[in-house]
Amino acid sequence: MADRRTFLAGMIASALMPKPLWADVGRPAFLSAGRTPLGAYALCGLTVTGEIVFEIPLPSRGHAAAAHPVRPEAIAFARRPGTFAVVIDCRTGREKVRLTSPPGRHFYGHGVFSADGALLFTTENDFDAARGMIGVWDANDGYARVDEFPSGGIGPHDIKRLPDQEKLVVANGGIETHPDTGRTKLNIPTMRSNLTYIDFNGQIEMQSTLDRAHQRNSIRHLAVAPDGSVAFAMQWQGDLSKDLPLLGVADPEGRDVTFLSAPSIARMQGYLGSLAISPDGYRVATTSPRSNLMLIVARDRDSVVEDVQLTDICGVAATETGFFYTTGTGQATTLGRGSKMHAIAWDNHLVAI
Repeated sequence: MADRRTFLAGMIASALMPKPLWADVGRPAFLSAGRTPLGAYALCGLTVTGEIVFEIPLPSRGHAAAAHPVRPEAIAFARRPGTFAVVIDCRTGREKVRLTSPPGRHFYGHGVFSADGALLFTTENDFDAARGMIGVWDANDGYARVDEFPSGGIGPHDIKRLPDQEKLVVANGGIETHPDTGRTKLNIPTMRSNLTYIDFNGQIEMQSTLDRAHQRNSIRHLAVAPDGSVAFAMQWQGDLSKDLPLLGVADPEGRDVTFLSAPSIARMQGYLGSLAISPDGYRVATTSPRSNLMLIVARDRDSVVEDVQLTDICGVAATETGFFYTTGTGQATTLGRGSKMHAIAWDNHLVAI
């Protein structure tokens, strides 16, 4: 009887123990991967003022990350065509689990959690079949793989969850690749890119495919406004003198797309690296490390309200008052609040927590 009482008391105490939260690791606002001065790689937590609150080693170069919505837990994805993702306990810095893509697959460097944190969705390449897939992992059961479904196109890169819905939006970049040829693009003459809206069970609800004029634009990265509008950043696979936009916004239903002309192919050297949309949904910030430029564009006027010229600027995320950015030279700063420099070369993306 005493043993049983002890066991029950332990169970009750465990249930009453406070669950670890992001506040327990310094209240970071963003995650970013980077390269240290010694050439190693790390995942860092950053505050809105640019302070580093934790720095955790990674086994190789990271791309983007996914932040658990409640637990201080992050998924660091290897750079495409990586076959692993590392689940990190940001309190201890320890690797909890390592996810491995199924045979014949690789990750694309992005993933997103369901709102309650129970499921993780990952973009993947089924390279022999030349089709995109979405992997589904149970975050409450050691990240066991529990499902998968087609992404609705070729080359799914970024993936976001739509607000207040069990629905995802996927950036199918349209570019076929195969690990046997590295990062070589195999289908440029016939590529077609799309936004695919898909529910958590894999049912495609809506697709928006780029028209012929934009056929060689590859949709790569996404930002979602509170009303469900989706901004998307593209990378051009052709002549860099073209006067076509690299930035677009789809309405909340995904049916109407507006192109914003200021971040043009020629001005941004055919390449947008990251983007973010303001909390009110009216301004979009997008970066190009190739042109060392960030543009902040007003959606309603299709005009640039601010431009920032910085070497190797790429990571950008929205804050309540503006935009936070990072560079490959070590800056991590909220626009207009001075410059924070670190001895870390920040990689492509900032992930909001």
